[in-house]
Amino acid sequence: MSGFVLRNGHIIDPYTGMDGIGDIYVTADGKISGIEPEVDVKRGEKPEVDQHRQHRCASLDVTGCLVTPGLIDCHVHAYEYVTPLGINIDKTCLARGVATVVDAGSAGSSTVPGLLKFIGEASQTRLFCLLHIARHGLADAGCVTCDGGGECDSLSVVDVDACVKTIKANRDKIVGVKVRLARNVCDQGKNEAEVYRRALQASKECSVPLMVHHSISSIPLGEENGLGCPGDLQQGDIYTHCFHGHIDNIVDLDTGRVNPHVWDAKRRGVLFDVGHGQGSFAWHVAEQCASEGFWPDIISTDLHTGSQAGPAYDLVAVMSKMLHLGMPAAEVIRAVTNTPARAIGKDQEIGSLTPGRQADITVLKLEDISQDLEDSCGEMRTLKKAFKPVRMFVSGTEIPVAAGMDWPNLDSVKACKARTAVFRADEIARKK
Repeated sequence: MSGFVLRNGHIIDPYTGMDGIGDIYVTADGKISGIEPEVDVKRGEKPEVDQHRQHRCASLDVTGCLVTPGLIDCHVHAYEYVTPLGINIDKTCLARGVATVVDAGSAGSSTVPGLLKFIGEASQTRLFCLLHIARHGLADAGCVTCDGGGECDSLSVVDVDACVKTIKANRDKIVGVKVRLARNVCDQGKNEAEVYRRALQASKECSVPLMVHHSISSIPLGEENGLGCPGDLQQGDIYTHCFHGHIDNIVDLDTGRVNPHVWDAKRRGVLFDVGHGQGSFAWHVAEQCASEGFWPDIISTDLHTGSQAGPAYDLVAVMSKMLHLGMPAAEVIRAVTNTPARAIGKDQEIGSLTPGRQADITVLKLEDISQDLEDSCGEMRTLKKAFKPVRMFVSGTEIPVAAGMDWPNLDSVKACKARTAVFRADEIARKK
């Protein structure tokens, strides 16, 4: 591999504050050696050119493109062939501009060695993981809307000591704890509160974030006395699926506005993550949140076997949805680079174009389109702009970019509408 320079791209790096036209130099050993912007954004002056970098470099023209740190998808399910939800991360993430993924609880303390060895070591995509509080993780579990039972139906497998011991032995790759709070995966709600307490305890003992899936749950958003979610989450914890459309979503049913407990959590530093998935993004919820200036801190896909062919598709599709809602492009980039890197404690390694780091770089075009795109309820909105990955580098090695799926996938739309009708009827019946 020889060194190269990406020329004339619009570089956006929220970590350094770079937002302007410039060149990125990459060494033969796959590290960023320097950036030469037209204007140094921090000093407001043109920097001196480092002459040695101008020689013996292949020149790649990326005029008209956005050049960002390698994208990070902070919520996927990567344990292919072992869990029902597992996907091939090189084919579905890396080939679509994502350099790093965080597996969100596919494995627990008993099953994570296989995830790290047979997926992490075998993939070009960088893999970190959140350890499920249940020892077996999602080995026999699908979406929470399934009727087949769940990973926390028995408290005997919700093992704080095993979780803590495993995290402490693998801090380089295990970056947090994951729990799903939903009736269907916690013995119809009977175990939910205790499962939540144990997950909170494990994350606290290890000083790592807790990511919580919270929908179709018996636990409220917050209470004066008693457990709440995100009411009991702390700074740095992650509330995923923040725009889901189930009846217990973050928009208050009575006021039609974002619930005060949710605003309180955001103010104290709880991170809100899109976690789109198969059933966890509703246009009407996201639009209300956007109207109040409630933006996600992290944009992720919850990509798995049930969402990769729609309604999530890939990370750039979810990013495009947030852009459609009015989230500024630079903040969209922050939510898939610096913020997730910081959330998992890896912001000194990934999520930035800082010289000296591995050259994980995504090159995007922001295209004008007019295309409908579905949410998890089967509702459509017409997008006018979309991100498209055009070049991808991991540690300086170029990765071929694959064409994304055409959307909307009408089969996905039909399935989303059918699922939504069933669960809305069930939720209404529960509330009576």
